[in-house]
Amino acid sequence: MNTRIPSGDRTVSRREMIGAAGLGLLALPSVMTSEAIAGPPNEPEERIIKTTDRNLGEMQSFVDDCIAANKESDPQAAVQEVLARGVSDPAKMLKAVGDPTEAGLKVFHRSKTLTIFAASWTPQMNLMPHNHLMWAAIGIYTGREDNILWQRSEGGLEAKDVRCLFAGDVATLKPNAIHSVTNPLERFTGGVHIYGGDFFATERSQWDPESLVEEPSNGAVIRAIFERANERMRRSRGH
Repeated sequence: MNTRIPSGDRTVSRREMIGAAGLGLLALPSVMTSEAIAGPPNEPEERIIKTTDRNLGEMQSFVDDCIAANKESDPQAAVQEVLARGVSDPAKMLKAVGDPTEAGLKVFHRSKTLTIFAASWTPQMNLMPHNHLMWAAIGIYTGREDNILWQRSEGGLEAKDVRCLFAGDVATLKPNAIHSVTNPLERFTGGVHIYGGDFFATERSQWDPESLVEEPSNGAVIRAIFERANERMRRSRGH
């Protein structure tokens, strides 16, 4: 695999960046289902992974490697290397995580300094511009995830870059990054998302996809978006 791993807010990809016109950014939906979303983690850390489950148990060494990497002098770069190795065999990671069947998050680790989960995107699902307020590393193990990177301007937000991630690709985001996400495929997309902090306890912002007006965002807001995405999927399938 011809993988590039530059530093900073850069994409690790086997593919060239495609133009913004090819994204087909739609309305809004997104992903999130986990009991771990509410409240701060237990001290010193909360391991969500269930090692008695055969598939989740296979993720144990990966999670441990990420925790160790997060203690390095450059934690984002070190975690990025672990993630790149983890998704270099997308089929193996997919087997370990499990086939996605709905929009949601499968949380493997949550602490004040590190959050690891697998995110599943329904077909042609979208998430409005949002920030994380912490560094992030994203590795795709099935499907495709298209990202628009935004920057603040006098008028609010303006698009500055486009990244397309295919299975086996990894991207990193700086703490101040703002991005919107699209699954352009008519099938599920799945990726491992790693954040340098407690993703679920951080109050963030999102931007209306049409007006680009900034709004507050948190776990409850995102969870509702995921639920709407799953409901749309059920309606499209006649359920």
